[in-house]
Amino acid sequence: MTTRPEITLTHLDEAGAAYMVDVTAKTPTVREARATAFVACSEAIVDALRGGAVPKGDVLAVARVAGIAATKKVPELLPLAHVIGVHGARVDLEIVDDGVRIETTVRTADRTGVEMEALTAATVAGLAIVDMVKGVDRGVELREARVVAKSGGRSGDWVRGDRGDEA
Repeated sequence: MTTRPEITLTHLDEAGAAYMVDVTAKTPTVREARATAFVACSEAIVDALRGGAVPKGDVLAVARVAGIAATKKVPELLPLAHVIGVHGARVDLEIVDDGVRIETTVRTADRTGVEMEALTAATVAGLAIVDMVKGVDRGVELREARVVAKSGGRSGDWVRGDRGDEA
């Protein structure tokens, strides 16, 4: 019989109670995280996005700003997340044949990483797109939200591999 390695979750104490990890003694370092998401939508919506003809306005501009603004709200949404300085946030959107690809990059020089900020930016940008097109395309979907890379900090660099595992 094989034994599984013990998994230690950083936000749980010995008794299993949730707590905020104390990062006071950590030295601030430059950290970056990238995340992606995908909004699947109908051909009609893709055409409207390409032509700037969505009734509610400039969908991509709204999504970009929503994603950037979301990076600053993570501690309000996730109760154990630290308040950190978001020093750079970028939301890139690409219209493709079956929807919109979203890629976010978030940077800081702080004591903890920005993976959750990057992931939140990607999902909120996607939700903004869904919100703006759902009246025309009820089947619109937000899919495949994931952190794809991070750098900096004690654990170093990480990049998602082709199968979703570490490269």
